[in-house]
Amino acid sequence: MLIRDAVADSDAAACAAIYAPYVTETEVTFETEPPDAAEFRHRIEEAQRRHAWLIAENDGNTVGYAYAGPFKGRAAYRFSCEVSVYLDPAARGRGVGRALYDELLARLTTDGMRMACAGITLPNDASLALHRALGFTEVGIYRRIGWKHGAWRDVAWFQKSLGGDPDAPPAGV
Repeated sequence: MLIRDAVADSDAAACAAIYAPYVTETEVTFETEPPDAAEFRHRIEEAQRRHAWLIAENDGNTVGYAYAGPFKGRAAYRFSCEVSVYLDPAARGRGVGRALYDELLARLTTDGMRMACAGITLPNDASLALHRALGFTEVGIYRRIGWKHGAWRDVAWFQKSLGGDPDAPPAGV
């Protein structure tokens, strides 16, 4: 398996194809209409401006992706980010999500990020297990925060400290 930086023009369609069933068939994401390749091209470019978007390939086929983006828009949040990972169904349970996150978190740390956050729609045992295995800790649950597929959905929030001393000021401040 190869983990590499996404190339917006050539990876957008594969990412859109992986993501579409999550939108239409699950509560994992709160989007209700699958974004097309053009929208994914834009999302990849935006993520790569300050954070990262990575692709997992197996035998030349895209089997998953992970990315980071801003946690919030206000300046004080600039050292925190939100992370996500999505896998082709055939890649689940094979270590692809962990490999993507390992590389993503390492890059974010090198780039000066200090906190990674992840929102997980409940229930989602596989995602909960992955985030816990990677050292994320649960910090709270937004109850009945999203309406999808005819029911209110809860979202658990997790965070993971990146870098050294969590109380030290970030580099360059």
